[in-house]
Amino acid sequence: MNISSLGNTGIGLQITDTKNMNAIDIAMLKKSLDSVETNGDMITQMMERSINPNIGGNIDIRL
Repeated sequence: MNISSLGNTGIGLQITDTKNMNAIDIAMLKKSLDSVETNGDMITQMMERSINPNIGGNIDIRL
């Protein structure tokens, strides 16, 4: 029985598992970042509207 080949296989699987977990972690972080950016944009729009909520609601015309 060749013990060194068993050890190498186990290490290879661990490296592959680690790479897969890293890829999953990165994908989740990208999703989270996209969500945070979207929420930040929405909050900015809400704050801009709350400063002058009546702007654009009425048109003053004089003849």
